Amino acid sequence: MTAGARIEVRDLTKRFGSFVAVDHLSFDVEPGRITGFLGPNGAGKTTSLRMLLGLIKATSGSATIGGQRYRDLKDPINVVGSALEATNFHPGRTGRDHLRVLAATAGISDRRVDEMLELTGIPAAARKRAGGYSMGMRQRLGLAAALLGDPKVLILDEPANGLDPEGIRWLRGFLRYLSGEGKTILISSHMLQEVEQTVDDVVIISNGRLVKQGTIAQLHGRPKLEVRTTDRERLAGALRIADVTSEDLGADGLVAHTDDLRLVGDVALRAGLPIYELKTKQTDLESLFFELTEGQNRNLGDGGQPGLPGADGQVAGMGHAQTAGEPVRDLSGSAGGATAAGPSASTAAASEPGEATGHASDPTGGDAAYDHRDVSREPARPKEAPERDWRAAPTERDAQQGNEGANE
Repeated sequence: MTAGARIEVRDLTKRFGSFVAVDHLSFDVEPGRITGFLGPNGAGKTTSLRMLLGLIKATSGSATIGGQRYRDLKDPINVVGSALEATNFHPGRTGRDHLRVLAATAGISDRRVDEMLELTGIPAAARKRAGGYSMGMRQRLGLAAALLGDPKVLILDEPANGLDPEGIRWLRGFLRYLSGEGKTILISSHMLQEVEQTVDDVVIISNGRLVKQGTIAQLHGRPKLEVRTTDRERLAGALRIADVTSEDLGADGLVAHTDDLRLVGDVALRAGLPIYELKTKQTDLESLFFELTEGQNRNLGDGGQPGLPGADGQVAGMGHAQTAGEPVRDLSGSAGGATAAGPSASTAAASEPGEATGHASDPTGGDAAYDHRDVSREPARPKEAPERDWRAAPTERDAQQGNEGANE
């Protein structure tokens, strides 16, 4: 059993010119617990993880693992395992050879490689080229690489991306098993419902700043009960006598501020009121997430939503006027796709909109890096060749293509 190491982030800040990607961010990740790191695209999640792993230098503040910066760790692969994207492998190598190369650089035996292939559920694909893996298989390979050194800390960016429902259920149980072994686990994800079933603690950021941190139970708040009956006013009065406050839910329902199902049922019975529905009601993670972050995404302009035209007919987040109902044309430049390899063999950096990648003239990158050229002056498309009659005699080019196909 490997004891985890505490992650401490204090006033972490990263600026790219005048753009503040991460703004005085502070949070902790405790050993033996799974912490979800959440935020909209461009919130600063990947930039924060990069700073934590020493891939980019912080403007100010600190991010430590077990009290040390990543670059100061004597044996990082045995302390931290990370997978920030599922493409940090040579497509021509087999999955097993990819892990063997990583293991050899750290003095890890091939036996450990085979154990990790078995543990992550891909032994049958071990001798197939990784370039032919599905996204789910790549995720498992990345997880196997992150675990090679039996690290105390595991940092994963979108680990469930590409997994089928069975794979997601497997990942949830696997992460639970690792946290039960005492490991510190930090995962970044957009799959809110899955995060809610997996993590113990949540850190939510928006525009580079912390907006909420706490346990899942704390974020849910105290459960309430949703009740539907024939006369909600009489039931509300009966509940007040039992020292239970309530609020109208509309129609024939109300919300009782208690989590005691039996109490509400007994009160309704004594009042002679039938109950058509009685269920627990609490704030779910998705509702809380949108309550805290909706309308604040700096990549979408002033409270706009992506792809939806505003009152002036302009689509939020686009750099040109767009008429409502007109097909949205993608004028975005290509975001920087370079992968930064970290000092750990299993570490790779993924780009996230609004962070380190993008155009030099627009530090927000990603969704905000749109081309502002005059689209009305785009060159005309070439005319399509007329469709040939299938009964026509074959041309010289048809004969040449047929010969090429026969030679393949």
